[in-house]
Amino acid sequence: MPDLDQRPEPNSIKQQLANLREQVQGISKDLSGDNLALLALLRTLENLHQEIRDTLFQDTLPDNRQALYHLLREVESEGGWPYIPRMSLRSLQEKLQNQFQQEAQEEALELEKEVELK
Repeated sequence: MPDLDQRPEPNSIKQQLANLREQVQGISKDLSGDNLALLALLRTLENLHQEIRDTLFQDTLPDNRQALYHLLREVESEGGWPYIPRMSLRSLQEKLQNQFQQEAQEEALELEKEVELK
């Protein structure tokens, strides 16, 4: 576990993370409308999450009760364990099916209006 005196200041970390968040949001906005590019971005973020968790983070896990208690309190107070959920294929299928049904209903209404006007 690293020496607490060697850690960056909390405000510095918060600012760095805020900057990183802004960069990722900017990239995602630039990719808006390009589902393949957005998928690549999500995969990159998921891979980065896994890489940090499986290497750097695991190396810093507590080796005594007091440190474990501190970590668990931090997890509890700050919103839980970080997790990147995946969209299931079923969810994607349901979303697309609902979208297609909605579009079909809108087209049917437009056709009815056209028929009424004639």
